[in-house]
Amino acid sequence: MPLTDYAVRCTTRECPREASFKVASQWSDGLTAELKTYALCCYECVPARFAEAQGKQAACSLSPGETLAPPEVFALTSHGPQRVADPADSV
Repeated sequence: MPLTDYAVRCTTRECPREASFKVASQWSDGLTAELKTYALCCYECVPARFAEAQGKQAACSLSPGETLAPPEVFALTSHGPQRVADPADSV
């Protein structure tokens, strides 16, 4: 069954725009690695959501063997998230 394209909305409360960015951290438990998503957001909301993510990541307690990198900004593309070199580049 083919997938249907759909718009992903910014997860900032009361923001009506489409999300263009993912704010996330690389997480691993030593066996599995994935992106821990903090927000899907529009261009205008990236600075606030990135700052929020930094606070959440800093407050996160990890189990032995777990790693959680600092948050990064990823552009949402049809080929999956693509890292933005510097969060300031996205705004």
